[in-house]
Amino acid sequence: QPQLMESGGGSVQPGGSLRLSCAASGLDPNYLFIGWFRQAPGKEREGVASITTSGRNAYYADSIKDRFTISRDGASGTVFLQMNSLKPEDTATYYCARRRPPYTRSFVWTTLADYDYWGQGTKVTVSS
Repeated sequence: QPQLMESGGGSVQPGGSLRLSCAASGLDPNYLFIGWFRQAPGKEREGVASITTSGRNAYYADSIKDRFTISRDGASGTVFLQMNSLKPEDTATYYCARRRPPYTRSFVWTTLADYDYWGQGTKVTVSS
């Protein structure tokens, strides 16, 4: 059964760091374009970062660029989101999702409807 599982959330003070992990199982390893999304209370879910199956290309939202880094482990396929210099506005539940194949050259990585499998989410709270 296809599954994505996030881990690594928690509470941190402003300026701190967290590393989220997204482990996929039951999915074709040739189609693992993974996106990280977040949803704050009362707000819509938004794209944070994404990475191609090969790991060669990554995409970032302007709001987190230069603070967050997405990467993947080649052996396990696990995708990581390293979050540095965290701000209170980064507080949200973070989700990873698999973009539905086939993959075309023209796409908008932030389109939620293009992702078919979602994890259950991991909560990140940034507060002093």
